[in-house]
Amino acid sequence: MKTPMLNDIKAKAKEFPLKEARAMVKDLMVANQAIYWTDFLFSITLGATAFAVTVVSESFSVLGIFAFFVATFALYRAVIFIHEIVHFKKGSMRAFKLVWNLACGFLVMVPIYMYQGVHLDHHKRDIYGTKFDGEYLPFGAQNPWKNVWYVISSIFLPALIALRYIILTPFGWVIPPLGRLLWRRASSLTIDMAYCRPPATSRDGQYWRLQEVCATLYGWAAIMLWYFNILPIKFFVVWYAVVFLVLFMNSFRTLGAHAYRNPGEETMTISEQFLDSVDVPGSFISALWAPVGLRFHATHHLFPNMPYHSLATAYKRLKENLPNSDLFLEASRPTLFHAMRRLWQDAAHSQKP
Repeated sequence: MKTPMLNDIKAKAKEFPLKEARAMVKDLMVANQAIYWTDFLFSITLGATAFAVTVVSESFSVLGIFAFFVATFALYRAVIFIHEIVHFKKGSMRAFKLVWNLACGFLVMVPIYMYQGVHLDHHKRDIYGTKFDGEYLPFGAQNPWKNVWYVISSIFLPALIALRYIILTPFGWVIPPLGRLLWRRASSLTIDMAYCRPPATSRDGQYWRLQEVCATLYGWAAIMLWYFNILPIKFFVVWYAVVFLVLFMNSFRTLGAHAYRNPGEETMTISEQFLDSVDVPGSFISALWAPVGLRFHATHHLFPNMPYHSLATAYKRLKENLPNSDLFLEASRPTLFHAMRRLWQDAAHSQKP
């Protein structure tokens, strides 16, 4: 059933100059590999170094606290590159994917296959915003207190991730029904806890099983290093705290990424997806909580294959040159706080009789 807010989006989307927008940014679609490598390697090196300093420094010292937050923001940026990776053209930047998994994905137990395929569905016209979209919930059309619970649930996720790979995954290899259950219900980076992943196909990656094995081996290697007194128990405490804070920040970013006005029954065109999404161009602060181009999330939904380093240029170009810039700017919010307040107001309004 369409809500008044969804009807408004669909009406305005008919006027959006999508053809003109695509023509204006067609020169921005080529990825600069040097930017990807430099940005990721700097982020993961800084994050790993700060993580190590946090572990070896005195707990709650000024140095330890400072290093902890540096580690969190740097590793958050490194992790978010998974979003870019799943949009890479098939067969491209294989070395980058391998290095990302080895240096980051397996370490935080979110290998690429957990996002591959699943996220691409989020951009499909016949799936976006529907009940088949694991990355979409009607946050803007439901009781707003459910949105609060979504953020609070971040505290449990690191434990569930560790349990999935360290304990349940090995059992899943020898108990096929458990393995199939893990694939359906515990192998996807989604926000809908009821999401069931379809059976594995080529779109999920050729080596998803190997990635699962590697994530498990990383977990057990850390446990063995602790057992032999090589890693201190503080390593695991810091790991949990960093992963939690990353997920906690990402939950706010996720709430600020869309207007979430689709109750789950309507398909949406590209223009409708754009107007149901959010850009928060901001400045340096926006780049911290929405790294690697995700502060331009609405623009990303217009051009899913545009590299992150081109999104700011595309946004500026469209804002200044589209024949109806006011319509383009309807997807923009000045700050994350404004986006969150707007989402809360929409959700509260949807509950009125």
